[in-house]
Amino acid sequence: MKKIVLSIAAIIFIAGNSIAQENSPDLRDKFMFGVKGGLNYSNVYDTQGDEFKADPKLGLVAGGFLSIPIGKYLGVQPEILYSQKGFKATGRALGSTYEFTRTTSYIDIPLMIQLKPSGMVTIMAGPQYSYLIKQKDVFTNSTASVAQEDEFKNDNIRKNIMSFIGGVDLNLNNFVIGARVGWDVQTNNGDGTSSTPRYKNVWYQATLGYRFY
Repeated sequence: MKKIVLSIAAIIFIAGNSIAQENSPDLRDKFMFGVKGGLNYSNVYDTQGDEFKADPKLGLVAGGFLSIPIGKYLGVQPEILYSQKGFKATGRALGSTYEFTRTTSYIDIPLMIQLKPSGMVTIMAGPQYSYLIKQKDVFTNSTASVAQEDEFKNDNIRKNIMSFIGGVDLNLNNFVIGARVGWDVQTNNGDGTSSTPRYKNVWYQATLGYRFY
């Protein structure tokens, strides 16, 4: 079954590439800007090595981007995004089961180098700066649900996190289908000394965009 799925995906990609090559203009040396939106599929990993079990959750992502050419085959793509991440977890306390959901809202600013082997395909990777603007925690058990929501002011430099992100864009005329994977490379030390939280984000991202040129 896996081989069948991969074969079908390869056929669709080759057919789509042929159509795009015939019908799409080659815009690799053009300055462009656009908007996009989609979903994050995020989770966390424990930087301290303690046992921690978490399940992924979905979140929204939306924003804009610039495509700045450096010749035909290279370029730079800065973006600014509103991006929801987080995780879900379950556990037991005092003999009862509870569920815990954390949703973290960030302003993400990736700065990626573009490799453009064809007009249809753009490969990119680079660092990302993220600033935490909101965190919502929801605890639910068999009898009650408690929600806590915090908004953060830009007064603590350690609310800023550096990440690494990479992925591929498929360019179909004005439309752009994007796929990304990213992970934090810096722990968010809330007071500059202790790790709060000590868990780093990791996420997959799928978006649909529209570019202007």
